[in-house]
Amino acid sequence: MTPQELKNSILQLAIQGKLVEQREEEGTAEELFVKIQEEKQKLITEKKIKKEKPLPEITEDEKPFDIPESWKWVRFGEIFDITMGQSPKGTSVSENGEGMEFHQGKIYFGVDYLEKSIQKTDEITKIAEPNSILLCVRAPVGVVNIVERKICIGRGLCALTSHDIMYDRFMLFFIRAFQNDFIKKSTGTTFKAITNEVVKNQIFPLPPLAEQKRIVAKIEELMPYIDQYEKAWSKLEQFNKRFPEDMKKSLLQYAIQGKLVEQREEEGTAEELFAKIQEEKQRLIAEKKIKKEKPLPEITEDEKPFDIPESWKWCRLGEIVTILGGKRIPAGRQLTTENTGYKYIRVSDMKDGTVLTDGLLYVPADIYPSIARYIIHKEDVYITVAGTIGRVGKIPYEIDGANLTENADRLVFSILDQNWLIRCLESNIIQSQIVNVTTKVGQPKLAIKRIQELVIPLPPIAEQKRIVEKLEQLLPLCERLK
Repeated sequence: MTPQELKNSILQLAIQGKLVEQREEEGTAEELFVKIQEEKQKLITEKKIKKEKPLPEITEDEKPFDIPESWKWVRFGEIFDITMGQSPKGTSVSENGEGMEFHQGKIYFGVDYLEKSIQKTDEITKIAEPNSILLCVRAPVGVVNIVERKICIGRGLCALTSHDIMYDRFMLFFIRAFQNDFIKKSTGTTFKAITNEVVKNQIFPLPPLAEQKRIVAKIEELMPYIDQYEKAWSKLEQFNKRFPEDMKKSLLQYAIQGKLVEQREEEGTAEELFAKIQEEKQRLIAEKKIKKEKPLPEITEDEKPFDIPESWKWCRLGEIVTILGGKRIPAGRQLTTENTGYKYIRVSDMKDGTVLTDGLLYVPADIYPSIARYIIHKEDVYITVAGTIGRVGKIPYEIDGANLTENADRLVFSILDQNWLIRCLESNIIQSQIVNVTTKVGQPKLAIKRIQELVIPLPPIAEQKRIVEKLEQLLPLCERLK
């Protein structure tokens, strides 16, 4: 149950006469009703209010629930003096000027009491008397506040006045409980509104005055507990929202620490895998398929954020993959929606570990030769280096060989498991490194040199595959929790 649902439940008990007991010595609502009618007749005689046509009797079908015998179903028009707001001319309204305080709608509504408006008008139209209930009659319909001073009201409000015969805080709570009734009865296309007819015909369960005060006292006694419940509920909601993502991060953390699956001696060591990767790199250099790079700095003990299994190895990303940049199209030229056969992948296309193909743009045929070698293959991993930095993923089969934006790099490798590398790069420990080494001056940028120097834990290839298999079993469970 949400805090609002709990508040609504308490109000519902209150308006049904179930929140406090009834006491015979407090009289009946019928007696209070008679007093209200006597006061109304007195005000009519004094010409302070106008006499209105009798309202229709309340039928049994209109009564939404049973109420105590000492209570009485009444209509708003029978117990309140209703003043529908009327807006003065715009030229008569000014901020902090002369005249009476003016309110058009709920902009200055507080939790229960109306706050002071900076607007005033010297063209007084309709007045809300002190201790009246202000009811929003235009969107949002049904919101209420108590006003403790005389103000001028515009057509977004109406004032309900009981001339101090009923308890104002009781009226506030009870009318608030009927907000949904007003919303259902509102009409309009541009904005919803309720009319004077709707307001005065709204039915209302009336208890004796002394019971009204006891009801308010009970509600106010319960409110601190509801506030405590709301704080606890909010914390729980925040936890529930974070939990799936936190669980995913925890699983990735376990994975790259070597705690998600067991180590198996027969699968060899990361040192052996590392040696194979270096041999493969030397072969590609000899064949002039990649360039020889400067040796990367050795990893210090301070750079190792946690212990890893003995069969694993700490290495720099540039030691196990080759990092190549993308390319922008020539200045002054634009990509096209026309299918030239040369797809171009932008950072905005890179989402959720893949590339969205619906909105792909194309390289004009005449400029394709100038950027033809800046492509990415389905076996590679992309990493975004500008805009949204650190996003990683792979290329769908159908756009293998597409051109790559200058705002992303491609990681080229042959002996690593592609999915393991992606999950490793998604982990908190790698993403934190990326944040720390991203250039903050001007437009944030992740340089290739910084990517090469990222420190990652390397497991044997067979264990990489088992880690991915286990993650593919567990991560969908996190998604189901959202």
